[in-house]
Amino acid sequence: MLLHFSGDFITTTLIFGDMSFKLLKPELQKALTNLGYKTPTPIQTKAIPGLLEGKDLIGIAQTGTGKTAAFTLPILNNMEEEYPRKIKTLVLTPTRELAAQIGESFFKYGQFLKFKHFVIFGGVKQGRQVQALKKGVDILVATPGRLLDLLGQGKLSLKHVEFFVLDEADRMLDMGFIHDINKIIARLSHKRQSLFFSATMSPPVNKLARTLLKNPVHVEITPQATTVERIKQFILFVDSTEKNKLLLKLLKQEHLTSILVFTRTKHKANKVVQFLTKYDIPSAAIHGNKSQAARTKAIANFRSGQVKVLVATDIAARGIDIDNISHVINYELPNLPESYVHRIGRTARAGTEGTAFSFCCADERSYLTSIENLTKQKIEVMEHKYHSDAAKNAKGAAAKPKPKKQFSRRPRSGNKPGNKPGNKKPFNRRR
Repeated sequence: MLLHFSGDFITTTLIFGDMSFKLLKPELQKALTNLGYKTPTPIQTKAIPGLLEGKDLIGIAQTGTGKTAAFTLPILNNMEEEYPRKIKTLVLTPTRELAAQIGESFFKYGQFLKFKHFVIFGGVKQGRQVQALKKGVDILVATPGRLLDLLGQGKLSLKHVEFFVLDEADRMLDMGFIHDINKIIARLSHKRQSLFFSATMSPPVNKLARTLLKNPVHVEITPQATTVERIKQFILFVDSTEKNKLLLKLLKQEHLTSILVFTRTKHKANKVVQFLTKYDIPSAAIHGNKSQAARTKAIANFRSGQVKVLVATDIAARGIDIDNISHVINYELPNLPESYVHRIGRTARAGTEGTAFSFCCADERSYLTSIENLTKQKIEVMEHKYHSDAAKNAKGAAAKPKPKKQFSRRPRSGNKPGNKPGNKKPFNRRR
């Protein structure tokens, strides 16, 4: 492995080729063979050797690149058994779905090892989680809110953590978890190996990485623009009042078999499902107001084909690994252009091509401009029955979202006028 210094981070050029899996202990190689894995993905090839050497790592990679295996395999390889069990590995991730998937990865890859892992997240009663922690776990996968809750109750300790993974760091910041992350990091031992993964490297993400990592190896896989280039993209200009009709017309096409529809809000996701249900189109919504059981069932039904259309918000869909999605439909354009890249990337897995349709009304026109600036390409316009010239040609104030109305709220009963805003309970960050 050749290391090169670039600015504040060490970048890496690795010469191991496809030897990465052969560097792992026999039990892990056996598990990979059982699972049918023969060749590591690019991020696994680049990340595994450095991680096996105990180096910190910053990985820029999107969902679907194989990054979960890139960090679970070296951790399982380098961990040592210790009894009674203590939390040696902590993986912090933004969503329940992603936490569950990472937990499943530790189970699959560690099937011939004796380590015990557990997953904790909010939205469910904590009793079972507390009992599991009492018995002792080696590997803990957690979302920030529930982890801090249990830390505050004294139900677990992080002082023995040797491997710390911060996954989907950019989404963590988008969700407002920065203070929670800093509180958790403060509980960790300084003698640890830290792994940092993000799909993008914005200034806030870069700042967080600098505080967390020591001389990390830098691995970057699949820049956003190249991911987008594999996907057939179409923009459909439409008035907001005609979006339902346009969606119905698209869904009646036979080649649209497994569709992921994105909305910006939970309310709109529910409205879209209600509309589709009226027309006997099997659909389900996933967002933060849905129980974990309901979200799990919706995803399972979507995978099995019982549900044709899965309607999701950005945060709820983050990290969900679903193969064979035929199309992505942006019912509403995202307000962040990076989210557009995440969304449409769901339909281009494992090097395959995909198709994405994006609806754009007049007040979303500025969102479209930001997306095209990020991806450095003009999205092809698709003509259709409900085409809107007003949306296509919107400029100035008409091309920007209307400001939200501000409502004055009366103090809740029991709240005194002199109470400071800081005394209020934190808002629910689930989306």
